[in-house]
Amino acid sequence: MTTPSGPAQAIARTFTQRFSSTLRGARLARQLALVELHDWGIPDRGGLSEDAGLLVAELAANAVTHGRVQGRDFELRMSLLPGALRIEVSDARRDRRPAVRPNEYGAETGYGMRIVDAVATDWGVRDRVVGKTVWAELRLLGAVMV
Repeated sequence: MTTPSGPAQAIARTFTQRFSSTLRGARLARQLALVELHDWGIPDRGGLSEDAGLLVAELAANAVTHGRVQGRDFELRMSLLPGALRIEVSDARRDRRPAVRPNEYGAETGYGMRIVDAVATDWGVRDRVVGKTVWAELRLLGAVMV
């Protein structure tokens, strides 16, 4: 799914926070995302919560590792939409775009976007005035309290 066209999608809940572009900031982003999902009525240690935590962790780690610009933060935004949870991570580097890399025997890195591609219903990248936003969506299969 790309950025919605036509009438805007109704957003049931949203969470937006900036974090320092450090590994500590990436860990904090994941932890706060899970707390927010719990507050939204999404059960801890459930499939949706675990998948969302994994996506936030991978996207935040990529923002810190590949999208970092000295003195600039990255931003996490989660939106609970009708039928989907959308996770967006924005960083300051437009020139470093994520891609699913082919499997390399014995590689110790480079699996982040393969994980995102496998877990997310859909994902993509869009440019911003400064930097880019990488987004991923998870389909909501059951009733979620909003």
